[in-house]
Parts: sequence; structure tokens; C-alpha cells
Amino acid sequence: MMCYSILGPFFPKEAEKKGASNTIIGMIFGCYALFDFLSSLIFGNYLVHIGAKFMFVAGMFVSGGVTILFGVLDQVPDGPVFIAMCFLLRIADAISFSAAITASFSILAKTFPNNVATVLGSLETFSGLGLVLGPPLGGFLYQSFGYEVPFIILGCIVLLMVPLNMYILPNYESDPNEHSFWKLISLPKVAVIAFTIISASSCLGFLDPTLSLFVLKKFNLPPGYVGLVYLGMASSYMISSPLLGLLSDKVPYLRKWFLVLGSLITAVCYMLLGPVPVLHIKSQLWLLVLILVINGMSAGMSIIPTFPEILSCAHENGFAKGLSTLGLVSGFLGAMWSVGAFIGPVIGGFMYEKLGFEWAAAVEGLLALASGLSMALFYLWEHSRKRSRSKLQNTLGTEEERTALLSDES
Repeated sequence: MMCYSILGPFFPKEAEKKGASNTIIGMIFGCYALFDFLSSLIFGNYLVHIGAKFMFVAGMFVSGGVTILFGVLDQVPDGPVFIAMCFLLRIADAISFSAAITASFSILAKTFPNNVATVLGSLETFSGLGLVLGPPLGGFLYQSFGYEVPFIILGCIVLLMVPLNMYILPNYESDPNEHSFWKLISLPKVAVIAFTIISASSCLGFLDPTLSLFVLKKFNLPPGYVGLVYLGMASSYMISSPLLGLLSDKVPYLRKWFLVLGSLITAVCYMLLGPVPVLHIKSQLWLLVLILVINGMSAGMSIIPTFPEILSCAHENGFAKGLSTLGLVSGFLGAMWSVGAFIGPVIGGFMYEKLGFEWAAAVEGLLALASGLSMALFYLWEHSRKRSRSKLQNTLGTEEERTALLSDES
């Protein structure tokens, strides 16, 4: 995750020096989500054929090598050659990252079948830590040693993890799944949860191109302090994720409440980020940081329960309990997350330019509101259907008992 987040502080500046426009730089960042989406679907579908361990190790190896190659891009000729190499390496990084993440989710779910949410919640702690540490560490290394060093150091660390994981990770074998992504997405519950994942990812991605500009303009903070504003949200997400995962495993009934309340709380947070002008609340730095802290926890509520909920739904609808289904679910989650990661920054940047941050954040909050209400309506419909089915079964059971009694009496 540090390799993923290290580009932010200094790569755009270096790319401008090499002749890339702001639009091209945005496309270099944006193509990552697009190819992450496509490769997640492919790797999830063919996980059993490729092998989970091989996919994870190969993904890490390529990702480490690509990260090192990013460090020598400043030696590439300016203009089209540099831009083409940026796209090529960024696409390779997205594909390798997708392979590693899809395989890692599957391996963890296979190894800890009764504690899936707890393990994934713990994993999110380290994902969040990598996202938080990447920009400041990358900026420090860049400032101290130049462009190449941050990429070379992180790339070498990832490559050193390859033999370690080859030794530690178990080999799992499984039969190919007869079901597909289309069968999975056709399940109503999975479709609604997919909307929740896209919404959560989009809301987080919306902040990437907008929040720093808003903070700099509104509160006149030095650039070095802007990163600390993000720290509140990342810290609360890291701290709350393991607890939310543990609760999701120990009390499965809470998952539906987490998914509904997480989206609704996120919607309120985005209305208050600006805040939206119709509320007539003065924008203050302490309020912004507090809202981001709450938003970090609500994001965890929306994200952590999704894997076990989709997995249980798949098993209830005839999907085999094995690595093939875990691969499908892992790839599906990665693909849906990528859709939101692409939509959020693109639409967010456009709305920020046209409407300003206050209204743009409010509009983004409507997406979270829609996903929360959709999730709530689905669970109400599911509950009423189960009650109707239970009443029907009780009625049929009573009629059978009466018939048996009458035949005994006769």
C-alpha cells in the first residue's frame, strides 16, 4: 500500500517537468483503477487454474520490479516516450497489485474460514497504515535523496518479501467453480452490496483531488500540515476496522446494521464536510477533522462486513465452499472497489470545479445515502419474505398434523 500511495507528493511535479500536462497526469493515475477492475475480474475467475500462492507471489514480484522501474523514469526522454512508459508501468502495477490482493483475500479466507471479517479487519489496519505512511515517507526520501531513492527502497522491500511468502504461505488446491461472476452479481443481495462498495470507494476517492485544495484555500494551512488533516480519517479507520471485523464474525446479525448505518453516517458526514450552505453552519477546521474521524469509522462499517456477507450469500445460493468461490468473491470485491475508485476522483474533480467543495461533497453524500437506503430496503424485504415463508411452513405443518390426526381417528 505504501508503493500505491507514494506517488502523490512528488510524481505530478516530476511528470510536469518531463512534459506531461495535468490532464495526462490525471489519466496516468486514473488508468490504474480501470486495469485493476478488469484484472480483478479475470484473476478472480481463474484463481484456481493459476493457483492462489503463485498468483500472490508473482503479483508481489512484478509489483516490486515495477516500483523500482518507476524510480528510473527520470532518465527516460521527455515527452511521448516518458508518458508511454508511465502508462505502461502504471498498468503493470495495477495488474500485479490486483493479482496479489485477490489472492491474499482468498488465502486468508481459506485459512481462517470462521474468522473472515476479523482477519480482513486486521489486514485493513496495515493497509491503512501503508496509505498513511506512503506520502510522508516518500516525500521525505524524495526531499533528502532525490527522485529515484523512494521507489528503489520500497521496491526492494517488496522483492525481499517474495521468498519469505514462498516459504510461509500454504498451497491450496481446489476444483474449478461451475459458477461465474454473472451468476454472483445476479443475486439481489450481492448486487445491493456491490452498490455499497462502489459508494464507499467513490466517497473515499472523492477526497483525493478535492480535500487538500479546499483545506489550503479555506484555512490557509501550510502544505506540510494538509497531510495531518487526512490522518484523522485514516487513524480512525485503522483503529475501528479490527473491532468491526471481530463483531462481524462473533455477531453476524450486526453486519446488516453496519452496512446500513455506515452508509447513512457517511452521507451525513459529507453533508457536513463543507458544510453544505443550506445548513448555515460555519466551516471550521476542528469540525472538518472531527467529521473525517467519524467518516473513517463509518467507512469501516461499510467495507469490513461486505466480504463475509457476499460469501455467505454465495454459499446459500449453491456456490461451492472452496477456493474457487473465494477467488470469485475476492475478484468481485476488487473490481467493485476499482469502479468507485475511478468514479470518485473523476466526478469529484469535475464537481469541485463546477460547484465548489461544499456542494460537491453534498452531492457525493447523496450517493452514500442512496446506498444506505437501498441496503435498508433490501433487508426489510428479505425479513418480510422470511416471515411469510415461516408462516407458510407453519400453516402447512399444522394442516399435515390435522390430516394425520383425522386418519388416526378414522
